[in-house]
Amino acid sequence: MLEGIKENYYELVHYLQENSRLGGVMGILHWDQEVIMPVGASESRAQQLGTLAGILHEKSSSPEMGKLLDKLSQADESEFSSFEWCNIREARREFDMATQVPKALVTELAELSSRAHLVWVKARSENKFSDFAPVLKRLVDLKIKWAGYVFPDLEPYDANIDLYERGTTQKDITPIFEKLKAELIPLIKAIEESGYKPDAGFLSGHFPLEKQEALGRKISEDMGFMFDQGRMDVSVHPFCGGSHPTDVRITTRYRTDNFVESLYAVIHETGHGLYEQGRMQEGRDLPVSEALTMAIHESQSLFWERMIGQGKQFCAYYLPLIAETFPQNFEGVQPERFYEAVNVSGPSLIRVEADEVTYPMHVILRYELEKGLFDGSINVEHLPGIWNAKMKEYLGVEPPTDTLGVLQDTHWSGGAFGYFPSYTLGAVYASQFYQALIRAKPDMEKQIEMGNFAPVRKWLGSQIHQHGRLLSVPALVKQVTGENLNPDSFLVYLKNKYRQIYRLN
Repeated sequence: MLEGIKENYYELVHYLQENSRLGGVMGILHWDQEVIMPVGASESRAQQLGTLAGILHEKSSSPEMGKLLDKLSQADESEFSSFEWCNIREARREFDMATQVPKALVTELAELSSRAHLVWVKARSENKFSDFAPVLKRLVDLKIKWAGYVFPDLEPYDANIDLYERGTTQKDITPIFEKLKAELIPLIKAIEESGYKPDAGFLSGHFPLEKQEALGRKISEDMGFMFDQGRMDVSVHPFCGGSHPTDVRITTRYRTDNFVESLYAVIHETGHGLYEQGRMQEGRDLPVSEALTMAIHESQSLFWERMIGQGKQFCAYYLPLIAETFPQNFEGVQPERFYEAVNVSGPSLIRVEADEVTYPMHVILRYELEKGLFDGSINVEHLPGIWNAKMKEYLGVEPPTDTLGVLQDTHWSGGAFGYFPSYTLGAVYASQFYQALIRAKPDMEKQIEMGNFAPVRKWLGSQIHQHGRLLSVPALVKQVTGENLNPDSFLVYLKNKYRQIYRLN
């Protein structure tokens, strides 16, 4: 019996490795599409990706896969290691999600998402939410139906959240977000009313692109990104992709009048890249080695961007190099002034341009709207008005147009409901991980001030990256920090930092 079961497992591994490699090919095609593909190839690329997605779906949901998983599920717990059980569990989840939804619904969702994106692009450019509303309503209806098939025991919105934050529900998220809202709205108001404003004028000017590129690459290398197993390029929206831990692709974008945006995009995406390059050595083509959830992945990029990159020690260490790179702007600039300038805070209309204090309010607003859309308490037609009212209440600004308001994000046009919470959950986890690092290694900030990032990278690797999916998110967070998901460390971090910068009592 044991020998037969093991053979079944090795057969499953073969399937999973093939699927992972097919996914890797799709990853490279996606990267190519965003970075260097000729514009005229968009239709053929869509067909290529569609064909590969179809093959991958067929392989993941084949009857042979189902039979294998049924046999393996009958095994005793002792017959497999936790590593092996993780692969079996992940394959079962994928199989169930692929086979429980009627093909007609899968097809309609795929086609509608593709069409909805084009409708959204046009509606956004013409500031006409009314053109996007019908397709958005249909997407919500279809995702509610989808939830009923895949996770019949969950509320529809919880089922959608589960795609990105496995095991996390509104019952976990709502109290966290309510606490953040209660504490951050007064902090945002106090910062806005402060008589002290950091001088960030020297961050504007002319910054040659080749100098920005060299600076970003140097800092990415210093952080530990391995360019023999990765590369950095330019795209419209910075991202981290690729095909495998040995082929990680990160991108940024450049503006000649602002080097800070591209630099911190590099730091952010390098954080994602280090997670991918730092995955466990064994089973790199198997689900067990993959990143845990969107929020945990985001915690790694925010850890490096916010906790490290926007910290005093990092600013002090890199100021001489930055001043040497852009001498006309940085003459006479002291570390404290540079630190304050890259941490300027203030309400803005656009989520992706928000600072770390105001950003959570953008996420909470979207979470509350998605909850309402899925429980029926908000009608799609009323979204613009509710959006604007919440922006006014939470951030004190009101969008003059829907293009700058409810139409600004692409997520809904792709049917990606439940994705937004990951951004702020990631920020909370990042602050918890950083506090755990400082407790474990009290001299870490001195190491950062000397430009020694290896201990940070090694700690993150051993504590988070190399665990893959062996642990659940709550178990991982508890193991690393000694506590559950807890917004207190995030709030303390923000209050201490910004009260000091803005001279608040």
